Amino acid sequence: MKTLVAYFSAEGATEKLAKELADRIGADLFVIEPERPYTAEDISYMNPMARCNREKFGNKDVPVIGRVENFEDYELVLLGFPIWYRAAPNVVNTFCKEYDWRGKKTAAFATSGGDGIGKTMEKLQPYTCGTVVDAKLVRTADELVDWAKKLQDA
Repeated sequence: MKTLVAYFSAEGATEKLAKELADRIGADLFVIEPERPYTAEDISYMNPMARCNREKFGNKDVPVIGRVENFEDYELVLLGFPIWYRAAPNVVNTFCKEYDWRGKKTAAFATSGGDGIGKTMEKLQPYTCGTVVDAKLVRTADELVDWAKKLQDA
């Protein structure tokens, strides 16, 4: 099954796991990169005026650099990101809006989230035409790889 791992990483944890995942399951890799990179101040959620707060509560799109070539060829897309306010960061939602998800199986993995994965799956579905089949909070590469292989085999 042709698989894409697309990820956004604010502080490096998601990037590390996404790269290892793609390598171990033979998937292609795409970095969901905002046009304007985030600084430490931008993601300081305790500050009500931080960029992440303004984006989330203002429901703002966050422009993404680049596009996935031949997106239509992928059967499984694994989206990785940290949890921000019990959901994917807006940059992930913007990324999802840019593609036609029909005919794809989509799953999300999160690398942070004190409250767990919550309703992340349900919150992503409007941006992926309802194709999100699973969402999982992961801590280790082995856990992530096992989960992804089951999705590839399903």
